[in-house]
Amino acid sequence: MRNKKTVITYGTFDLFHIGHLNLFKRLKLLGNKLIVGVSTDEFNAIKGKKSIIPFEHRIEIVRSIKYVDLAIPEYSWEQKLDDIKKYNVDIFAIGDDWKGKFDYLREYCEVIYLPRTEGVSSSDIKQYLNLLSSLSELIKVFSSIPKEEMVRMFEILEQIKKNLDK
Repeated sequence: MRNKKTVITYGTFDLFHIGHLNLFKRLKLLGNKLIVGVSTDEFNAIKGKKSIIPFEHRIEIVRSIKYVDLAIPEYSWEQKLDDIKKYNVDIFAIGDDWKGKFDYLREYCEVIYLPRTEGVSSSDIKQYLNLLSSLSELIKVFSSIPKEEMVRMFEILEQIKKNLDK
């Protein structure tokens, strides 16, 4: 039988991926109840973040994960302490990219910073999507250039390259 402890974490959980799932699995092993605070779009704006997936969809995805017992909206930084008291939380846990930021909560519960899953993050996925979008725009621009002009452009580039190699 797992420890009778309540664990809480917070995040945006945009573009849900295996790193998020791994976090929830590991957190569930720390106790018998897992509460996940999902940042609202308004709170993300305060943090300077823009989600691709709207809040209502993100919280519904989190609610559907079998490791999560309760998903709640996260409206502000200050909410964490209120939630810890409201839900009688034993453990506050979050990714180690936040290491030290929530140590002040140790007065109220155990604070654990967990390592992130290597090689995957919503930020990386967003950068990749932005790159694909930029490439798509570039292809549109190039496809509108007449073939003769395109050939001439590459001839000029080839000449520049030869001059640089000298």
